[in-house]
Order: sequence, then C-alpha cells, then structure tokens
Amino acid sequence: MRVLDAAAVSAWAAGCVRSLASLRPAIDEINVYPVADSDTGSNMLFTMTGAAHELSEATPETAAEALKILARGAVASAKGNSGVILSQVVRGLADRAEGDLDGPWLADALGHADEVATGAVSRPVAGTILTVLHAVALAVRGDTRTLDEVAEAAAKEAAHALEKTPEQLPALARAGVVDAGARGLVAVLDALVGVLTGAPVEQEHPLEVHAHAHDEVYAWEVMYLLDGVDEASLPTLRKELSGLGDSVTVAGDGSGSHAVHVHCADIGAAIEAGLALGRPRRIRVEPLLTPTPIEPGGGIDRTVVAVVHGGALAELLRAESIPVLAVPEGATPSVEDMIGLLNEAAGQQVTVLPGSVALTAAADTAAGHAMAADRDVVVIPCASPVQVLAALAVHDAGRRTNDDVVAMAEAAAATRRGELRIAQEESLTWVGRAQSGDVVGLVDDEVVLIEPAPASETNLVAAAMKVLNRMLALGGELVTVLSGAAAPPGVAEELAEQLRVEHPEVELTSYASGQTGAVLLMGVE
Repeated sequence: MRVLDAAAVSAWAAGCVRSLASLRPAIDEINVYPVADSDTGSNMLFTMTGAAHELSEATPETAAEALKILARGAVASAKGNSGVILSQVVRGLADRAEGDLDGPWLADALGHADEVATGAVSRPVAGTILTVLHAVALAVRGDTRTLDEVAEAAAKEAAHALEKTPEQLPALARAGVVDAGARGLVAVLDALVGVLTGAPVEQEHPLEVHAHAHDEVYAWEVMYLLDGVDEASLPTLRKELSGLGDSVTVAGDGSGSHAVHVHCADIGAAIEAGLALGRPRRIRVEPLLTPTPIEPGGGIDRTVVAVVHGGALAELLRAESIPVLAVPEGATPSVEDMIGLLNEAAGQQVTVLPGSVALTAAADTAAGHAMAADRDVVVIPCASPVQVLAALAVHDAGRRTNDDVVAMAEAAAATRRGELRIAQEESLTWVGRAQSGDVVGLVDDEVVLIEPAPASETNLVAAAMKVLNRMLALGGELVTVLSGAAAPPGVAEELAEQLRVEHPEVELTSYASGQTGAVLLMGVE
C-alpha cells in the first residue's frame, strides 16, 4: 500500500514551486481584481517558495513532521489573499497527518483543509479557490481507494470545478476567465499527482485570457504575522478588519501564529487592530491598483446588484443574472459583505437595490466607504423586496445610466407595500389589541387589520384580500406577492384565485421568498 513519506512531501513542495513558477505569468494575467489578488500567481508562488525553503532547511523523519514544517513555512511566507488560503490548504493536510498517510487520509485531510481555509476567510465568495476546494473535498469524501487514486480524483475534480467558476461569479463570466487562485490550486494538486504517479498532469483551460491594465493606487494590501493572540479574540479581529476593508483572512499555522491579510485604505488602523490583541511582525504593505473596467461584448459600464433577506428570493434574482447578497432575517450585513457585493459587479457605475430600510442604511454606509471610492455607487432606497422587484422590472441596460436610475427609483417609490405577519406577543395597535398568534395586516408599515388566530390558510387569504382591497382602492394594475417561509403551501394559489374573482383586471405574479419575518409580502403597482 502506497503511503506518503517525508521525501514525497519534499518533492511535492518542489513540484508546487516549479508548477506555479511556470504558470505564474498566465495566472497573474487572468486576475479579475478585486475578485482575486492583483498578482495571484506571484503571491501563491511566493508562499510555496517560502514553505519549500523552510522544509529544505530541516531534516524531518516522517511525512507528518514534513507537512507541519511546510505548513508553518507557508503561513509565515503567505502573501496576498490567495497565498493565505493556500497556506491553509497545506495546514489542513498537516493537521490530519497521523498514522499511515494513505488514500483515506488524503480524502479526510482535504475535507479538513476545506474547513480550515474557509474558516480563515471573513466572507467566502462563490466561484473562487474556496469553491473549487470545497468541490474537491466533497468529491473524495469517504474515499477508501489508494493514495494515487484519491490524488488523481482530487486533481480531476479541481479541474472540472475550475471550469465552472465563471458560471458562479458574474465578474469572471463578463471577463471570460476562470478564477486565478483556483487555477493555482489545480496546479498544486497536479503536482501532488505527479509526485505520486511519476506522470505530471497538465490541465488545459480554453477560456480566453484578458490582461487588465491598471491606473492608480486606491487602497493598500496589509499583511502581517500576529503572535500571542488569544484564539477567542480572532472573531473580534476579523470584525474590526472587515469594517476597514475587504478580502479579510486571519489564518493560523496550528502553532499559535496567525497570518493576517486585509485590503483597506487605512494602513495604520489595520496594524493597530493587530496591536490591540497581539504582537504583529513581518508587516508588509503593498499598493492595490484601480482596475480597468471590464468591458466585454457591448461594453458594460454599469451593473445592478441587490441585497435582500430570504434565500429563495436571492436565488430568484441570481437566476436573472443579478449579483445578490442574501442576509439572514434580522441581521445587518457588514461593510465587507457590502464591499464584496460591489466587487462582484463589473463596470464603473453600480446601482444597489436593498430590500428593507435597514439594508438601505447598510448599503449607504458601504457606498460612502473608502474601499468603494473608485466606483460610482447609487443606492435606490427600498423598504420592501417588492420594491426591489418593481425597480428591476423597469431596469433597461440600454438606457442612459441616469435615466435608468431615475426610472428604477420612481418604480420603487410608486409601489405600495402590504404584508401579513403573525403576532409574536400581545401588543396595542392603532386598530386594536393584537394577541400572540393573531394575523396582523400592514400597509406601508401601518397596521390596518387584525385577524384572530389561528393563522390558517383561509384566515391568511381573507386577511390578504382585505389588505389588497385597501391598496387597490387607490388604483393598480400589477400585484406582486412574496410568500414567506411560514406560509401554508396552498396560500399563494388560493390568493391568486380569489384575486381573479374580485379583481379580474389586475395581473398577479407570485414567488417564494424564504423570508421568516413576514408570512406574505404584497406590492401594488
């Protein structure tokens, strides 16, 4: 049975350096910043070169010792977001290095590497190196084949997942490239296959490569090693750094040291955040450059993005090629979350459609942040997701930017809002006292009716019709209904039938939203 030994680990480290060195120019060229580092290939090569040098200076007797040394060297040398993530892949393998390092070990270690690398990133983004790593971990989970076979399966799945990255991240699709960091991960896994089988695998990726010119510095990449920090303080550090910028990673080496990385405009604040919790060392600061706007096809210079509550609603918008940030009900997105959403958009102008008053405030904060200073960000105030849908219904990419923004803003503002909620406790309203479990109807945030519990399908339909009749009394041609997670399965269909009977002149569209706050959300245009 073939197992990994110390010599094979050393050979793998050297193979990674050779592969990344040969691919570095191509990987650097396929960057779509700020989706990836400005020099992803160089950063991954720098990280693995430092790790390989650390290993070459030692004389490990076992593969486990070699992997641990390699992991420490990778974390210490980690450069850029991609380098930090790569260091966590190596650390994940090292953490599981016990007993025979055979096929089942590699399958388990890749799963752990997926968890460790994802945990180091403050806001994982679909379509990146983390997505490919996760696909690899799932593909080999529980695999009991030989070490060679598991390694080959992992490399094959990585190449397959890499080709899907443009489908998962709009900025990549618009540029016509795969993710740069993910391409580096494929090279690392190919190198492992080469060491184990003696037959290096060379993957080809036919997607067109675009080299992007850069204009001027707009922010900084701050990196340092942090020692002496309490593990319990790491969430605080991530939150503090996320308020300063994006691409936040805080990655440990398993021995008490952490590699810290952030893209931000305030260098001093990023370093002070580390000083407050530990001892920063090996501080590196490099300029980030404003990317040339991506102009595929007809020259897209603007993008509409949305931030909403409810997973089903988010998926509905993504199906229409709208970059979306889905936020849990009652939660407020961090600055990094919002900056990350803006970074998914191509073009200089970005229009943000937030699905509530709180989300509008969060979007306004991000729009004024230093990390968004190189983009023209316009936030259209929306108090409900039905207003987001109304704005998108009139969006026309062929119109002048200002005209399109005005049209969307007018459509959102002209959409009257209604909703049904289930009272969680006794409360006094303008129309009487509501008991826990009662159905409460609102129009533009004002309580207009209370239906006694229970919230059955019949009661909900009756209450919804009363709310809609009140809204339609002022006129309207289109009704949009979003059913929440707590809505009975047949309530949308029953409401549609009742609306056809009472208002045959009105058009109805209904969708599942997945929201937990309201049972039904209704909009009238």
